[in-house]
Amino acid sequence: MMFPAHTILHLTAMAFLLGLPARLQAAGLSVSVIDSAGKPVADAVVYAIPEAGGATPARGATAVLDQIDKEFVPFVLPVQVGAAVSFPNRDKYRHHVYSFSPPKVFDLKLYSGVPEKPIVFDKPGMVVLGCNIHDDMVGFVYVVETPWFAKTSSKGGATLELPPGEYEVRVWHPWQRGDIARERVKVDAGDTRASVRVDLAPPASARR
Repeated sequence: MMFPAHTILHLTAMAFLLGLPARLQAAGLSVSVIDSAGKPVADAVVYAIPEAGGATPARGATAVLDQIDKEFVPFVLPVQVGAAVSFPNRDKYRHHVYSFSPPKVFDLKLYSGVPEKPIVFDKPGMVVLGCNIHDDMVGFVYVVETPWFAKTSSKGGATLELPPGEYEVRVWHPWQRGDIARERVKVDAGDTRASVRVDLAPPASARR
């Protein structure tokens, strides 16, 4: 029996999709982050660690963290280990960006515009940013070892696209008290939802 060419192509595509291993088919994980009062938490970093391992570094990945109106924008920037971050100064005055955090110590001396080279974040953990000229400028780069991460919106939600499997979902926020929040989740082929509660204590001097 003969089939039209377009039918053969359709059958071939379907056979290919059906033959894909489950681990290659992305599934959606929607995470809601709330505080101890049940209110949504913005700027929380949500990331998933596969129980079976297998996460790889983000070689060649890039990101941008601006300085606008004497603020770091975004306030929190999640990246994967190996990512290169540029720090453009969009203000009319110069900034001096630095970090003394163990995962990445660096010093971008007084400058305007865009520094010649980005900063490569090669170790996981929290990196606190400051400016030697404007003491109230504070920002954060949070470096993770997994390619599956996102940041919560103003409504406290974040969505990850990842292969079906079992994961430990972790949540970090700069004002979080205690250890990183952790929740074990099994992700199926369809959409999966999870809720994580964190205990926050913003410093009195926080601008946000």
